[in-house]
Amino acid sequence: MDIIIISLAAFLTAILTFFSGFGLGTILAPVFAIFFPIDVAIALTGVVHFTNNLFKIALVGKHMNKGVLLRFGAPAILAAFVGAWVLMQITEMPTLFSYSMGSRLFEVTPVKLIVALILIVFSVLEILPAVQKVQFGRDKLMIGGALSGFFGGLTGLQGAIRSAFLLKSGLSKEAYIATGVVIACLVDFTRLSVYASRFSQANLLENVPLLVSATLSAIVGAYVGSKLLKKVTLRVIQLMVAVMLIAISLALGAGLI
Repeated sequence: MDIIIISLAAFLTAILTFFSGFGLGTILAPVFAIFFPIDVAIALTGVVHFTNNLFKIALVGKHMNKGVLLRFGAPAILAAFVGAWVLMQITEMPTLFSYSMGSRLFEVTPVKLIVALILIVFSVLEILPAVQKVQFGRDKLMIGGALSGFFGGLTGLQGAIRSAFLLKSGLSKEAYIATGVVIACLVDFTRLSVYASRFSQANLLENVPLLVSATLSAIVGAYVGSKLLKKVTLRVIQLMVAVMLIAISLALGAGLI
């Protein structure tokens, strides 16, 4: 049953997130967390996320913008190391508060609350008409890279912050998707090198079928998404990102994911 649930989530999410540039890890991590401790779930999700992004590079990588990649990717890699290291240190950090709904208990941790607040700010900015004409300068891309890399290493939620910056960097929809995918791969590789110590706890060898199934499902979903690319405009992608940002930030702030 766990293979079916995780694989289906990977397939459907990969289709949707091919355009937004984020969301696969955000949705898969809570699904993995049903069966594994949260730090292990983040690590295993990183494996699926990284493999899926390698496939997406093969599909659209030729459209990446090298200038944006360098300015955004370099600080993202450095910050990802820091974020992943912090995650290893705060695994047992106590929750700020918890509440129950029916038979379910929801917990709000410091990390979830901080990320939620950041995402809600970006989501509001994304839907304000006055902000639509704003273009982030190259110096802002370095700040965005550092934020995206840090929270990517810390929580796996690198894509939402990355998308908020790249959408305003003047890229075409093809370059936006391709550049984001390459940056995501670099951050994934970085954080996985730090997470490696958690793989033994996850009984990685015993869960290879689960990881393979989830990875293949995500790859198929990404392929389906690539076939729909020409039918989607950049404005549609912007609105999709805004909606997902709001939904994810509210869910994080409420301790639902």
